[in-house]
Amino acid sequence: MKKFFGILAAAALVLAVASCGNKKTAENEPAQTVMTEQTTTPNPENAALAQQFLKQCGTYYLATVEGDQPRVRPFGTAEIFEGKLYIQTGKVKNVYKQLLANPKAEICGFSGGQWIRIACELIPDDRVEAKRDMLDKNPSLRGSYDENDDNTIVLFCRNAHATISSFTADPVTFEF
Repeated sequence: MKKFFGILAAAALVLAVASCGNKKTAENEPAQTVMTEQTTTPNPENAALAQQFLKQCGTYYLATVEGDQPRVRPFGTAEIFEGKLYIQTGKVKNVYKQLLANPKAEICGFSGGQWIRIACELIPDDRVEAKRDMLDKNPSLRGSYDENDDNTIVLFCRNAHATISSFTADPVTFEF
């Protein structure tokens, strides 16, 4: 497992360095469907690196704010849909209400002596296709959620800045 995360960190570093030299101009960028304003260029490879790390963690922690009070709770869903990292919750939950009031969040997970911190905005996507993709990839959720109900919601990371750290290596940072 330690070797896996070393490889993951090295791959993230290579992607981060490579992306610095590959700045595209607006005229040669491929057309994208953008649901909301995006200031960090979406990078599906980096989103996948973050998702793989979170999957290795199993449980990760999501921090939101409620007024001036931080709120942290365990989460487990982390999936890629249309090249973006998504999580899932219910609209009736306080976490969703907190994210509607302030979409800024931080995700943190620990595995194998390394941890990831992802600072981002979590943006709701109420499309049935996005919710179905999440539930199909996490069938255990189907006992509580359905893509056609009025409760299920998926959220994607926007303007995400991730850092993978350990006590023995320099941190690796990347955006997606």
